Amino acid sequence: MKKLPQKWQSEQKAIRAIQLAFDLDEKIQSVIREEAQNTGVSASEHIRGILGLSVTGKPVRPRLTVSLKPEDFEQLAQKYQVDASNRKEIKDCVSRDLQDYVNLKLQK
Repeated sequence: MKKLPQKWQSEQKAIRAIQLAFDLDEKIQSVIREEAQNTGVSASEHIRGILGLSVTGKPVRPRLTVSLKPEDFEQLAQKYQVDASNRKEIKDCVSRDLQDYVNLKLQK
């Protein structure tokens, strides 16, 4: 068997992990997500804690994600008046929009 590249060796445990998805009532999902958010951990880590499994604590890279199609980049490029191929600039503009959105919400 061929040895894994050095940069992938630390990922071996994650490769063996099996992800389970649960179709639970929306209220149950909401409570679990809210509790996770309030304690600063991912929903997955919170579920592990509820089940009595080991938890690592805070997520390594807490972040928000969104899936964008090529036409979404085109639309955002027009909105921000930037080149559609400049995804970093689009990402920066979206980040500013999200920050502005939250700041407005917090001012109310």
